[in-house]
Amino acid sequence: MSTYTAEEDLRSLALRHGLTVSGARPTLPEYTRSLWSRRHFITAFATARLTAQYSQARLGQVWQLMNPLLNAAVYFFIFGVLMNTRHDVPDYVPFLVTGVFIWTFTSSSITAGTRAISGNMGLVRALHFPRAGLPISLALQQLQQLVFSLGALVVILFCFGVRPGWSWLLAVPALLLQSLFNTGVSMTMARLAARTPDIAQLMPFVLRTWMYVSGVMWSIDKVLADNRVPHVVGLALEYNPAAVYIDLVRFALIDSFTADRLPSHVWAVAAGWALLAFVGGFIYFWKAEETYGRG
Repeated sequence: MSTYTAEEDLRSLALRHGLTVSGARPTLPEYTRSLWSRRHFITAFATARLTAQYSQARLGQVWQLMNPLLNAAVYFFIFGVLMNTRHDVPDYVPFLVTGVFIWTFTSSSITAGTRAISGNMGLVRALHFPRAGLPISLALQQLQQLVFSLGALVVILFCFGVRPGWSWLLAVPALLLQSLFNTGVSMTMARLAARTPDIAQLMPFVLRTWMYVSGVMWSIDKVLADNRVPHVVGLALEYNPAAVYIDLVRFALIDSFTADRLPSHVWAVAAGWALLAFVGGFIYFWKAEETYGRG
C-alpha cells in the first residue's frame, strides 16, 4: 500500500512540473504540426541525399538519367524486338520510355521508404524529431530526381516526333497525385520494415512483379479489348494505381495515347488512391512513432 502511495506521489509531482513520459507518442495534430515545423530540414535532407547519391561515381549525377534510359533500352529489346509488342502500340518508344520513367519514380520511392528507419538508425537514436520526416524526405528526393530526369524524357519525345501541347500541363497534377501515393506507401513500408527487416529483401521481387502487371512495357487496354483475362483480373489491371499514374502521364504527353485508353473516372481513381495511401500511410506510421529506434 505504501509503494502504491509513493508511486502516486511521484506521478503527481511529475505532472505538477510538466514532465511527460519519455518517447511517448504525441497526438496526431501535435505530430502534424511538429512535422510541418521541420519542413526545411525535410527539404534540405532530401536535397543532400540527392546530391550525395552518385558522388562516388565518375559520371556523377548523369546516372540519374542513365539508369531509367538503360532500363528502357533493355525492355525495348526484350519486349519491343524479341516479343514484338511494339507493333500493337503506336509511338512505342515514347510509350515505353514514359512508362519506365514514371514507374521508376514509384519503385524508387517505395524502395527508399523501406529503408527509411533502418538505414538512418543513428539519426533516429541520436535526435528527437517526427520520424515521418525520413520517409517523406526520401520520397521528396525521388520527386526531385524525377524532375531532373524529365528533361531527358522530353528530349526523347522530341526525337520520336512528339511535340509539346497544352495537354502536357496535365502531367503536373498527375505527378503530384503520384507523389502523394508514393509517400503514403513509403511511410507504410517504413513502419513494416522497421519491425521486420526481412521485408527489404523481399521488396525487389514484389516491385518487379508489380511492374510487369502495370503496363510499363505492354498495353493494358489492348489486352482488355481482346477479352484475354477474366473480368475481375481486368479490373485489377485497369485500376492498378501504378498503371493509372503511368497512363495519365502518357495521356498528357503522347498524342496517340487517347482518352479511350484510360479507365473511366480516371482522375477520381488517381485522387482516391493518392488520398487513401497518404492519409492511411501517415496514420499507420504515426501509430508506431514511439517504437522506432528501440530494441
